[in-house]
Amino acid sequence: MEETKTTTSKTSPLSTYIIDFLEYCELTKNQSRNTILAYHRYLSKFSNFARTLGVKEPKNINLEVVKKYRLYLNRLIDDKGNSLKLITQNYHLIALRAFLKYLAKQDVETLSPEKIELPKNPERQVEFLEADELQRLFEAVKTEKNELPRLRDIAIMQTLFSTGLRVSEVASLRRDSINLDRREFTVRGKGSKLRLVFLSPEAAEAIKKYLEKRKDNSKALFLGHSTIGQTKEKKEGADAASKTAKTERQIKAEQKKIEKEMQSQDFANRNSNKIVAGLTPRQIQRIIKKYCLIAGIVKKVSPHTLRHSFATDLLQNGADIRSVQTLLGHASITTTQIYTHVTNQGLRDIHKKFHNKK
Repeated sequence: MEETKTTTSKTSPLSTYIIDFLEYCELTKNQSRNTILAYHRYLSKFSNFARTLGVKEPKNINLEVVKKYRLYLNRLIDDKGNSLKLITQNYHLIALRAFLKYLAKQDVETLSPEKIELPKNPERQVEFLEADELQRLFEAVKTEKNELPRLRDIAIMQTLFSTGLRVSEVASLRRDSINLDRREFTVRGKGSKLRLVFLSPEAAEAIKKYLEKRKDNSKALFLGHSTIGQTKEKKEGADAASKTAKTERQIKAEQKKIEKEMQSQDFANRNSNKIVAGLTPRQIQRIIKKYCLIAGIVKKVSPHTLRHSFATDLLQNGADIRSVQTLLGHASITTTQIYTHVTNQGLRDIHKKFHNKK
């Protein structure tokens, strides 16, 4: 875990309680490493700010301190001249509330966490792929001339679209966890919660074909395979993407950069007899980006876009939002309600049927 930067060598009581809280999150709440690192980052920032106000103990935290901290976050500017997004500011406050809640459980005198109100985030507009864009994305995989990467890449995209998995969940999949006959499996998502997900016939068949060609003994479902020396694919990708607003030179430069990054991250697996680790979430992101360029899709597409597309497809075909919530692994229905662009389809039909019919 990264160390908190302090202005003095002496640890304040507030910093000590923060360390206790992080250990509580790790041991008692069994929260993920990423969650704990995020809490550490956000609370370190609060601790450093509080120190500038002379606040070194929990009992000195009050609404005035929180108000000044919120102003500080709202006025923060990064190296690129950008301010913190409202949702990021809220993450800082959520971490602070979780910390104060922990202190209250320990009977430590401090500000009540309920007194910190979060500003309402602007409504999110989710990005998803239309049916024709999905088809173009899947077709773009055919430009990969190396058989094993081609089979792997279509299996990854079919899996993402048919299950709605998060990219981290896909990266953690193991061969023995997938039941291709029943086309279903259990995945451990956020908060270590288990949920059942289902594969489409196309996704199950794509995974089966990929695994049949594998000759390694790795337990990971998706591996890196060498594409070094495959130059023809880059040319075809540039030709296809030339229909977009980007120039051919820009397309080639982006593809070259992606391939270089993939190789530098030990993307190539030259020894099929060696036990190798599965793909990382970042590598899966690069794979999706590569084929978006080839397909000429101008939207900013990531693996999460396919998750949005999965939810959108279900709702457009009549699924109820509660079922979609369960399939996505959302703890709250509020999170699933970002897909109002789909659930409001009925209002569009009413408007079309009844408006301006004089």
